[in-house]
Amino acid sequence: MSGVDHGDMRGSAIDWDRAARRAAVLLPAGPPTDLVGAATVVESLREGSRQAPGHVACVTGLQDAGERAGALPVRIVDRAGWARAATQSFAALLGDHLTGGPGLRGRLSAAVAGDQLGGALALLGPRVLGQFDPYTPGPAGAASGRLLLVAPTILAMHRRLDVDPHEFALWVCLHEQTHAVQFAAAPWLADHLRSLIAAAVAGSDEQGGAVPTSRRPGRPGRPVPSPRAATGATPRLLASMLDDAQQEDVDRAIAVMSLLEGHADVVMDEVGTGAVPSVRVIRRAFEKRRGRQRGLSALIGRLLGVEEKVRQYRDGAAFTRAVVERVGHEGLNAVWEAPEQLPSPAEILAPDRWVERVHG
Repeated sequence: MSGVDHGDMRGSAIDWDRAARRAAVLLPAGPPTDLVGAATVVESLREGSRQAPGHVACVTGLQDAGERAGALPVRIVDRAGWARAATQSFAALLGDHLTGGPGLRGRLSAAVAGDQLGGALALLGPRVLGQFDPYTPGPAGAASGRLLLVAPTILAMHRRLDVDPHEFALWVCLHEQTHAVQFAAAPWLADHLRSLIAAAVAGSDEQGGAVPTSRRPGRPGRPVPSPRAATGATPRLLASMLDDAQQEDVDRAIAVMSLLEGHADVVMDEVGTGAVPSVRVIRRAFEKRRGRQRGLSALIGRLLGVEEKVRQYRDGAAFTRAVVERVGHEGLNAVWEAPEQLPSPAEILAPDRWVERVHG
């Protein structure tokens, strides 16, 4: 379609291309390096991404998922490239549920929202080391998903920590490839997470359709924002517009993201000093900056205005360790079998309740 105004037709409420361009302008390029240094980082990341799925499979017992994850594409990008990929992920995750207004006014609103998202990406970008994107379609017959590794930020961080660059590259890849293994082990997971976020953002009913009225049927309380109304606010204000049912969807999404991040943290550390001799040094350094947010999860947190809740990722690690202590990784792997096996927000904080419910 051309850029001509088509009357009352509506496009996306966020100008995704504008968001990527805005982020690219605002993001710092990263630390200086010569061609040899850049090539060393790239080769370390390529090798780490090849090794990581096997290590993850050994720890978790998810051998088949590890093989599928290892076959997914890996892209080594700069910060601007990450921002472009992130907007693509976000558009795939939420684009159908964020419908903009008609005509010039709608396009102006989408441009403002694009600038806001681009600014958020610029703030997050210098801290993002990598991201597993489960929403990029694969080639015909292949699984969806791709791994993004942000070379300038990884270079800056291993210099700051003063650790071996090859070890640090593998450590980063272990975390992101654990996410690839998780989604490979649970092919339903990407759509499940998408439905939770979409329900919160778009005010979906139990059948997943958009609710056109001002309130969700049968639920008293605050008005349910339409997709247009929701995106008219800044991302950090969106949380204040959620009704009780939408807040429940957000809490469930945060519980899922807490599990994914916490599980990845535990797995990458359990790979241990045999593969990453400096793992304890790296972990201590990262715990000092534990307020960090990663990749797609960080973007979701920005959109929903729940940055404080996203910081509960440490609860996911505590949940994982407690469950593994009781039933091992094999018992924990029940979470990847079906949506109802996922821990609830309450169970993330009380792992024994999840064990009792799932394993009896």
